[in-house]
Amino acid sequence: MENAAPPKALVKALRHVLYPLARVMLSKGITLPFLIELLKSVFVAVAEREFRIGNRPQTDSRISLLTGVHRKDIRRLRHLAHESGESTPAAVSFGSQLVAAWMGSPQYLNQEGHPLPLPRLASAAGELSFEGLVASVSKDIRSRAVLDEWLRLGVVHIDEEDRVILNTEAFVPQKGFEEKMFYFGHNLHDHIAAAAHNVLEDGPTFLERSVHYDALNDGSIADLAELAERAGMQAALTVNRKAMELEKRDAASTDPKRRITFGIYFFSGPTEADVKDAHE
Repeated sequence: MENAAPPKALVKALRHVLYPLARVMLSKGITLPFLIELLKSVFVAVAEREFRIGNRPQTDSRISLLTGVHRKDIRRLRHLAHESGESTPAAVSFGSQLVAAWMGSPQYLNQEGHPLPLPRLASAAGELSFEGLVASVSKDIRSRAVLDEWLRLGVVHIDEEDRVILNTEAFVPQKGFEEKMFYFGHNLHDHIAAAAHNVLEDGPTFLERSVHYDALNDGSIADLAELAERAGMQAALTVNRKAMELEKRDAASTDPKRRITFGIYFFSGPTEADVKDAHE
Protein backbone atom coordinates (compact mmCIF):
# COMPACT_ATOMS: atom_id res chain seq x y z
CA MET A 1 0.00 0.00 0.00
CA GLU A 2 1.39 3.39 -0.98
CA ASN A 3 1.86 6.08 1.63
CA ALA A 4 -0.58 8.97 1.62
CA ALA A 5 0.60 12.09 -0.18
CA PRO A 6 2.24 14.65 2.15
CA PRO A 7 0.28 17.83 2.91
CA LYS A 8 0.52 20.33 0.04
CA ALA A 9 1.26 23.16 2.47
CA LEU A 10 4.28 21.24 3.82
CA VAL A 11 5.60 20.51 0.32
CA LYS A 12 5.26 24.19 -0.60
CA ALA A 13 7.08 25.25 2.58
CA LEU A 14 9.90 22.72 2.00
CA ARG A 15 10.36 23.89 -1.58
CA HIS A 16 10.66 27.46 -0.33
CA VAL A 17 13.19 26.47 2.37
CA LEU A 18 15.27 24.36 -0.01
CA TYR A 19 15.65 27.02 -2.71
CA PRO A 20 18.41 29.08 -1.00
CA LEU A 21 20.08 25.87 0.19
CA ALA A 22 20.14 24.59 -3.40
CA ARG A 23 21.74 27.89 -4.44
CA VAL A 24 24.57 27.38 -1.91
CA MET A 25 25.01 23.73 -2.86
CA LEU A 26 25.17 24.36 -6.61
CA SER A 27 27.63 27.22 -6.11
CA LYS A 28 29.94 24.81 -4.24
CA GLY A 29 29.63 21.89 -6.65
CA ILE A 30 27.24 19.69 -4.68
CA THR A 31 25.26 17.63 -7.18
CA LEU A 32 21.92 15.86 -6.81
CA PRO A 33 23.45 12.35 -6.43
CA PHE A 34 25.67 13.63 -3.59
CA LEU A 35 22.69 15.33 -1.92
CA ILE A 36 20.57 12.18 -2.21
CA GLU A 37 23.26 10.15 -0.43
CA LEU A 38 23.50 12.85 2.24
CA LEU A 39 19.71 12.90 2.70
CA LYS A 40 19.68 9.12 3.06
CA SER A 41 22.16 9.32 5.93
CA VAL A 42 20.20 12.12 7.63
CA PHE A 43 16.88 10.27 7.26
CA VAL A 44 18.42 7.15 8.78
CA ALA A 45 19.94 9.11 11.67
CA VAL A 46 16.66 10.89 12.47
CA ALA A 47 14.64 7.69 12.26
CA GLU A 48 17.09 5.93 14.58
CA ARG A 49 17.19 8.69 17.22
CA GLU A 50 13.74 10.29 17.10
CA PHE A 51 11.27 7.56 16.13
CA ARG A 52 11.95 4.72 18.54
CA ILE A 53 9.10 2.75 20.06
CA GLY A 54 9.70 3.01 23.78
CA ASN A 55 13.21 1.90 24.67
CA ARG A 56 13.41 -0.75 21.98
CA PRO A 57 16.36 -0.44 19.60
CA GLN A 58 15.56 0.44 16.01
CA THR A 59 15.85 -2.37 13.48
CA ASP A 60 17.02 -1.93 9.90
CA SER A 61 13.59 -3.07 8.72
CA ARG A 62 11.71 -0.42 10.71
CA ILE A 63 14.10 2.33 9.62
CA SER A 64 13.59 1.21 6.01
CA LEU A 65 9.82 1.35 6.50
CA LEU A 66 9.98 4.86 8.00
CA THR A 67 12.43 6.37 5.54
CA GLY A 68 12.09 4.52 2.25
CA VAL A 69 15.85 3.86 2.30
CA HIS A 70 16.73 0.34 1.16
CA ARG A 71 17.86 -2.01 3.93
CA LYS A 72 21.14 -2.77 2.15
CA ASP A 73 22.10 0.91 2.60
CA ILE A 74 20.93 1.30 6.17
CA ARG A 75 23.60 -0.76 7.94
CA ARG A 76 26.35 1.12 6.10
CA LEU A 77 24.75 4.50 6.86
CA ARG A 78 24.16 3.68 10.53
CA HIS A 79 27.82 2.72 10.89
CA LEU A 80 28.91 5.99 9.26
CA ALA A 81 26.62 8.00 11.52
CA HIS A 82 28.22 6.51 14.65
CA GLU A 83 31.72 7.30 13.35
CA SER A 84 31.09 10.89 12.20
CA GLY A 85 30.63 12.73 15.47
CA GLU A 86 29.97 16.45 15.09
CA SER A 87 31.95 18.94 17.15
CA THR A 88 32.59 22.65 17.19
CA PRO A 89 35.93 23.56 15.55
CA ALA A 90 38.43 24.57 18.23
CA ALA A 91 39.04 28.00 16.67
CA VAL A 92 35.31 28.73 16.59
CA SER A 93 34.76 27.55 20.16
CA PHE A 94 37.58 29.69 21.54
CA GLY A 95 36.61 32.65 19.37
CA SER A 96 33.01 32.51 20.57
CA GLN A 97 34.12 32.50 24.21
CA LEU A 98 36.41 35.44 23.58
CA VAL A 99 33.74 37.51 21.79
CA ALA A 100 31.20 36.65 24.50
CA ALA A 101 33.60 37.90 27.19
CA TRP A 102 34.34 41.11 25.27
CA MET A 103 30.66 41.80 24.61
CA GLY A 104 29.32 40.57 27.94
CA SER A 105 31.77 41.54 30.70
CA PRO A 106 30.99 45.01 32.16
CA GLN A 107 34.67 46.01 32.40
CA TYR A 108 35.04 45.64 28.62
CA LEU A 109 31.97 47.78 27.78
CA ASN A 110 31.42 51.53 27.53
CA GLN A 111 28.47 53.41 29.06
CA GLU A 112 26.29 52.53 26.05
CA GLY A 113 27.07 48.84 26.51
CA HIS A 114 29.29 48.58 23.41
CA PRO A 115 32.65 46.74 23.39
CA LEU A 116 35.56 49.03 24.23
CA PRO A 117 38.58 49.46 21.94
CA LEU A 118 41.48 47.62 23.56
CA PRO A 119 45.23 48.30 23.41
CA ARG A 120 47.05 45.33 21.95
CA LEU A 121 49.28 44.66 24.99
CA ALA A 122 48.80 44.88 28.75
CA SER A 123 50.45 47.82 30.48
CA ALA A 124 52.17 47.98 33.84
CA ALA A 125 49.30 50.13 35.16
CA GLY A 126 46.88 47.24 34.72
CA GLU A 127 44.96 48.89 31.87
CA LEU A 128 42.51 46.68 30.00
CA SER A 129 44.04 45.16 26.88
CA PHE A 130 43.44 42.61 24.15
CA GLU A 131 46.29 40.57 25.60
CA GLY A 132 44.55 40.54 28.98
CA LEU A 133 41.21 39.60 27.41
CA VAL A 134 42.76 36.56 25.69
CA ALA A 135 44.51 35.54 28.93
CA SER A 136 41.18 35.75 30.81
CA VAL A 137 39.78 33.04 28.53
CA SER A 138 42.90 30.89 28.03
CA LYS A 139 46.46 31.08 29.34
CA ASP A 140 47.62 28.64 26.64
CA ILE A 141 46.95 30.77 23.56
CA ARG A 142 49.07 33.79 22.64
CA SER A 143 47.15 36.99 21.97
CA ARG A 144 49.27 37.79 18.89
CA ALA A 145 48.20 34.53 17.21
CA VAL A 146 44.53 35.30 17.94
CA LEU A 147 44.89 38.87 16.69
CA ASP A 148 46.56 37.83 13.43
CA GLU A 149 43.81 35.28 12.73
CA TRP A 150 41.00 37.67 13.63
CA LEU A 151 42.46 40.37 11.39
CA ARG A 152 42.52 37.82 8.56
CA LEU A 153 38.89 36.82 9.21
CA GLY A 154 37.65 40.39 9.62
CA VAL A 155 36.47 39.87 13.20
CA VAL A 156 38.52 42.86 14.39
CA HIS A 157 40.42 45.80 12.91
CA ILE A 158 43.11 48.18 14.19
CA ASP A 159 42.29 51.90 14.56
CA GLU A 160 44.58 54.90 14.14
CA GLU A 161 45.55 54.69 17.84
CA ASP A 162 46.75 51.09 17.40
CA ARG A 163 43.80 49.72 19.38
CA VAL A 164 41.95 46.49 18.60
CA ILE A 165 38.31 47.16 17.61
CA LEU A 166 35.71 44.39 17.64
CA ASN A 167 33.59 44.58 14.49
CA THR A 168 29.89 44.93 15.29
CA GLU A 169 28.87 41.87 13.26
CA ALA A 170 31.17 39.53 15.25
CA PHE A 171 31.24 36.65 15.51
CA VAL A 172 30.52 35.89 11.85
CA PRO A 173 33.88 36.05 10.08
CA GLN A 174 34.11 37.95 6.79
CA LYS A 175 36.64 35.39 5.54
CA GLY A 176 37.47 31.79 6.44
CA PHE A 177 35.28 29.18 4.75
CA GLU A 178 35.40 26.64 7.60
CA GLU A 179 34.30 29.25 10.17
CA LYS A 180 31.53 30.58 7.91
CA MET A 181 30.21 27.08 7.26
CA PHE A 182 30.13 26.28 10.97
CA TYR A 183 27.85 29.25 11.66
CA PHE A 184 25.84 28.59 8.51
CA GLY A 185 25.00 25.11 9.79
CA HIS A 186 24.64 26.04 13.46
CA ASN A 187 22.37 29.04 12.98
CA LEU A 188 20.15 27.54 10.29
CA HIS A 189 19.81 24.30 12.26
CA ASP A 190 18.67 26.02 15.43
CA HIS A 191 16.30 28.39 13.62
CA ILE A 192 14.67 25.51 11.74
CA ALA A 193 14.67 23.34 14.89
CA ALA A 194 12.76 26.06 16.78
CA ALA A 195 10.22 26.38 13.96
CA ALA A 196 9.89 22.58 13.68
CA HIS A 197 9.29 22.31 17.44
CA ASN A 198 6.53 24.90 17.18
CA VAL A 199 4.87 22.95 14.35
CA LEU A 200 5.24 19.43 15.80
CA GLU A 201 5.07 19.78 19.58
CA ASP A 202 2.28 20.69 21.98
CA GLY A 203 2.84 23.06 24.87
CA PRO A 204 5.09 26.13 25.10
CA THR A 205 6.63 27.35 21.86
CA PHE A 206 10.05 28.82 21.15
CA LEU A 207 10.46 32.46 20.21
CA GLU A 208 10.29 32.57 16.39
CA ARG A 209 8.90 35.82 15.06
CA SER A 210 9.48 38.11 12.09
CA VAL A 211 8.08 41.23 10.42
CA HIS A 212 7.03 41.15 6.72
CA TYR A 213 6.44 44.01 4.28
CA ASP A 214 6.52 43.78 0.49
CA ALA A 215 5.95 47.31 -0.92
CA LEU A 216 9.10 49.21 0.10
CA ASN A 217 11.60 51.10 -2.03
CA ASP A 218 15.38 50.79 -1.70
CA GLY A 219 15.77 53.88 0.50
CA SER A 220 13.20 52.61 3.00
CA ILE A 221 14.86 49.19 3.07
CA ALA A 222 18.22 50.82 3.84
CA ASP A 223 16.62 52.72 6.74
CA LEU A 224 15.05 49.54 8.09
CA ALA A 225 18.30 47.59 7.69
CA GLU A 226 20.12 50.19 9.78
CA LEU A 227 17.37 50.14 12.43
CA ALA A 228 17.38 46.33 12.52
CA GLU A 229 21.18 46.31 12.90
CA ARG A 230 21.07 48.64 15.91
CA ALA A 231 18.09 47.02 17.61
CA GLY A 232 19.28 43.49 16.86
CA MET A 233 22.79 44.06 18.19
CA GLN A 234 21.40 45.64 21.35
CA ALA A 235 19.15 42.62 21.90
CA ALA A 236 22.07 40.22 21.28
CA LEU A 237 24.31 42.12 23.71
CA THR A 238 21.61 42.11 26.39
CA VAL A 239 20.98 38.36 26.10
CA ASN A 240 24.73 37.65 25.97
CA ARG A 241 25.42 39.57 29.20
CA LYS A 242 22.60 37.82 31.04
CA ALA A 243 23.64 34.40 29.71
CA MET A 244 27.22 34.91 30.94
CA GLU A 245 25.92 35.87 34.37
CA LEU A 246 23.61 32.85 34.59
CA GLU A 247 26.23 30.41 33.25
CA LYS A 248 28.61 31.42 36.03
CA ARG A 249 25.86 30.98 38.60
CA ASP A 250 24.82 27.59 37.18
CA ALA A 251 28.39 26.22 37.13
CA ALA A 252 28.06 25.09 40.75
CA SER A 253 24.77 23.29 40.10
CA THR A 254 24.61 19.53 39.45
CA ASP A 255 21.45 19.92 37.34
CA PRO A 256 21.68 18.72 33.70
CA LYS A 257 23.02 21.45 31.41
CA ARG A 258 21.34 22.58 28.19
CA ARG A 259 22.34 25.00 25.45
CA ILE A 260 20.53 27.99 23.94
CA THR A 261 20.72 30.01 20.73
CA PHE A 262 19.23 33.48 20.35
CA GLY A 263 19.33 34.75 16.79
CA ILE A 264 18.41 37.83 14.81
CA TYR A 265 18.34 38.24 11.05
CA PHE A 266 17.29 40.75 8.40
CA PHE A 267 16.67 39.90 4.73
CA SER A 268 15.58 41.84 1.68
CA GLY A 269 14.87 40.50 -1.80
CA PRO A 270 12.49 40.79 -4.73
CA THR A 271 8.78 40.22 -4.17
CA GLU A 272 7.23 36.93 -5.26
CA ALA A 273 5.50 38.74 -8.12
CA ASP A 274 8.87 40.07 -9.37
CA VAL A 275 10.37 36.57 -9.22
CA LYS A 276 7.48 35.10 -11.24
CA ASP A 277 7.71 37.87 -13.85
CA ALA A 278 11.43 37.24 -14.29
CA HIS A 279 10.77 33.59 -15.17
CA GLU A 280 7.88 34.19 -17.58
